[in-house]
Amino acid sequence: MGTHDSRLMNLIDEKARLAGSNKMELLLFGMGRAETFGINVFKVREVCEIRAITATPNMPPSVDGIVSLRGSIIPVINLAACVGMPRHSEGGKLIITEFSSSTQAFLVKDVDRIVRVDWEQVKAPGAALAAGGHGLVTAITELPDGKLVSILDVEQILSDVMGEVNPGKLDAIPSDKVLPIFFADDSALARKKIVQVLEQMGLPHQQAHNGQEAWTRLQALATQAELDGEPLRRRLGLVLVDAEMPEMDGYVLTRHIKADRRFEGIPVMMHSSLSSIANRKLGQQVGVDAYVAKFHFEELAGAITGMLRNRKEAA
Repeated sequence: MGTHDSRLMNLIDEKARLAGSNKMELLLFGMGRAETFGINVFKVREVCEIRAITATPNMPPSVDGIVSLRGSIIPVINLAACVGMPRHSEGGKLIITEFSSSTQAFLVKDVDRIVRVDWEQVKAPGAALAAGGHGLVTAITELPDGKLVSILDVEQILSDVMGEVNPGKLDAIPSDKVLPIFFADDSALARKKIVQVLEQMGLPHQQAHNGQEAWTRLQALATQAELDGEPLRRRLGLVLVDAEMPEMDGYVLTRHIKADRRFEGIPVMMHSSLSSIANRKLGQQVGVDAYVAKFHFEELAGAITGMLRNRKEAA
């Protein structure tokens, strides 16, 4: 096994340990005020000192310019500007991130440390806190020292800054292959796009905002099917899960589904902005039947169509 393969397997093992215990690691950072923010470290490629930022014309207001890093030209997004805070005038750090099939640098005032937290302790924000982050705070968690950490919806930020990508025209599913879809995602943007895809395909759907809510509702569906004397697979086409979700992540949710005989024959598809090889392999380890990167609408529609077709042929 080569050095690269060894590093990959070590990364997969590390992710598996975290996902198996329903934990994640957050990189903590600040933007010039008392509030502490966090981002999942699996979205972070590296952190570096601020360097020369080249201003370029016709950039969105929250983009300070571009930087050259290891031979790549990367846009620099000023996170303070994104959430309505004053831009800090001096210094700062660049958090280089990779998600949703793109690479970008987030300019922040300072970077604190990495902490490990339980997904069970990560909660949806209250209305006041969400409003304070202009709708960009997707979750909060409290550290052992009492400090609150706001977890930003970086997918929404990227969409706001770079422009929203909408699904093109998608084919409807043949009527004989229509089965309801259940999906779970904590990002309002992702839920909106999934609904757009499913509605174009003519598929009825139910949704949940986090993994724990999804598991509770899925169990209720399974219980009702049992009471009615009908296999759940006749009522549910597939389950679509995000990897990162408050209270219960998509990996643990998938394990619960795969361990419950009532969900036999119902595929689970992971739909995540964490689309690296390591994340895909981890999905396979917990029983995910397919893995699709977020905001690849044609690929998502094609995967759903293929799974429903296979289910009908196997019935």
